[in-house]
Amino acid sequence: MAAAAATPFVTNVIPLPLSLNPNPKPSLFRVRCRFIAPGDARRSTNSRGWKRAGTVTHLESTVVRVPTSVPVRVAHELLQAGHHYLDVRTPEEYNAGHVYGAVNVPYLIKVGSGMAKNSNFREQVFAQFDKDDEILIGCQSGKRSLMAANDLLSAGYTGIMDIAGGFDAWIQSQLPAEL
Repeated sequence: MAAAAATPFVTNVIPLPLSLNPNPKPSLFRVRCRFIAPGDARRSTNSRGWKRAGTVTHLESTVVRVPTSVPVRVAHELLQAGHHYLDVRTPEEYNAGHVYGAVNVPYLIKVGSGMAKNSNFREQVFAQFDKDDEILIGCQSGKRSLMAANDLLSAGYTGIMDIAGGFDAWIQSQLPAEL
């Protein structure tokens, strides 16, 4: 049986999820896997055509940046400590009321009866801020600011923070604003 121990395949028995099994009794099915060491250039299937689930040929280090969301009270304290405030609402929303010292660069602009992404958004932000500036991003309710924060992070900005709840939460918390 030494030959069987030397096989490169691993067989595991795992339970079939109840959502896939109409039979209320627990069922099991077999999964056959082969793991390949880094740099191993062998085929990804065996001689019987089994696909190697879990095949790892190399490990990549991929960093996906997710913007930090902060509550409005924390955002207010950060603003007082010197962070910049980027308001990504439309000019009409901004003019109806905004945080003191905020810079308005709309993320979405009105097009007909709908909204479309501002194609010059990154360029307009770059004209106002450096990529290493600490920037708080706010909108009306928190959705556009999260999209804008993701966009700026992918553009290489490093000090981006989304304001959870947006200007609505800012006003509800009775924080200072220009109305």
